[in-house]
Amino acid sequence: MKKLLFITAFCAIAVFSAQNSRSQSKRKLSKPASEWKKTLTPDQYEIMVESGTEPPYKNAYWNNHQKGVYVSAATGNILFSSDDKYDSHTGWPSFVKPVDPSKIAIVQDNSLGMTRDEVIEKSTGLHLGHVFDDGPADRGGKRYCLNSAALKFIKK
Repeated sequence: MKKLLFITAFCAIAVFSAQNSRSQSKRKLSKPASEWKKTLTPDQYEIMVESGTEPPYKNAYWNNHQKGVYVSAATGNILFSSDDKYDSHTGWPSFVKPVDPSKIAIVQDNSLGMTRDEVIEKSTGLHLGHVFDDGPADRGGKRYCLNSAALKFIKK
């Protein structure tokens, strides 16, 4: 029982520390967080400004199979296409590539005790998700794993 309590306490401290360190990202936002708070919904703000992550399988677009484009929830810039979306079985919308690579940037993310490649919207510095090298090999091998809250879907 003591071991279980210790593990639970350790996990709680780790999550709290990770959440507090998220906002200390080296990303440079195009405008102050207080301004983004006025224009983004609370979920969008948590994801895009605070670098949060929504729960897998409990987000708007992980299982969206309609044709269209995914735009930034903050700017409306077209970022990803349904033509490049695939089911990664992770519970988040996943893409093999952006529509226009110049609209995003990849920065190092050292949160949660690991190093990952964070995907940000280049013009704003806002967090979109992460990119991994475990995507479909026949389509370039990348998996852009994004948060639905950072996106809006526009149906064709």
